[in-house]
Amino acid sequence: MEGRLNTSGIVSNSKTDPNKILPMRYMWARNHYKDGVANNWTPEEVSMQKDVEQWKDSFSLTQDERHMILWNMGFFATAESLTANNLVLAVYRHVTNPECRQYLLRQAYEEAVHTDTFIYCCDSLGLNPDEIYNMYTTIPSISAKDEFVINLTKSIFDPNFEIKDLKTLQAFLHDLIGYYVIMEGIFFYAGFAMMLALKRQNKMIGIGEQFEYIMRDESIHLAFGCDLINTIKKENPSVWTPEFQADVIELIKKAVKLEAQYAFDACPTGLLGISTQQFVNYVEYIADRRLERIDLPKVYLQENPFPWMSQATDLSKEKNFFESRVTEYRTAGSLEW
Repeated sequence: MEGRLNTSGIVSNSKTDPNKILPMRYMWARNHYKDGVANNWTPEEVSMQKDVEQWKDSFSLTQDERHMILWNMGFFATAESLTANNLVLAVYRHVTNPECRQYLLRQAYEEAVHTDTFIYCCDSLGLNPDEIYNMYTTIPSISAKDEFVINLTKSIFDPNFEIKDLKTLQAFLHDLIGYYVIMEGIFFYAGFAMMLALKRQNKMIGIGEQFEYIMRDESIHLAFGCDLINTIKKENPSVWTPEFQADVIELIKKAVKLEAQYAFDACPTGLLGISTQQFVNYVEYIADRRLERIDLPKVYLQENPFPWMSQATDLSKEKNFFESRVTEYRTAGSLEW
């Protein structure tokens, strides 16, 4: 790896005054912060009454649908804590730019809201917390995803890790891709598709709406992460070697395989009108979009099997007054994607 570390850029910049946010250098970070504020929400704003009724009713949900809901609750409940730990304990320390740090603080708050969401859902449905919060150890496909991300990001969790040359910067970039592109950009999306597909059948509407809110947050997290990754690449082009790019592509391909296995475990028989393979195809489509976002070639060339998924993040929505309270989307609906 030729060249020298850019010590006046977005990470490990000793000349940055962390208390001085003006003038701003990276306006995209400021814009992501403002988008996050516009999507502000809390889980208690969403009524769970219909969900509770359906969960208690033996005929409202099939056993396969209940299985799928529990699997997604189990994965997301611990995954949100995992992402928050990555953010607070590792990423924040090395990203020294003030406006980026302001966004990271906003993201940390949103991760706390997501964690609170699963507490709210477990309490509302009367789920066994020991079962839900231990699925990352008891369910092999969930454990495999969590272990994959932990291994991807363990470099920057070393308390002695410092970005002091291009090699260590490349290690940090590797872990950022594991955190933002794979964990938040790929591993969440089979679950998102399953829960929103269930909501489209008028089942578990409350949980579905909360998953929509979470997906909106995650889409901003992903956008910020990719902008951060691309800025590091631009400021330190020597780290973006052909060998490193090939390694990243292989990591993403492994991640897609793990997410495909999870999809078959969580929803083995599909949902009404949707096969499990379509959920896998959606993950492949998403993976190609993530590759493109960080200037890598597509791998899967997959068509989007769920064009309606974009409505959860890309379009303003107006709520039906008789379906849920109008205020529930007042802030989130103001977003332009």
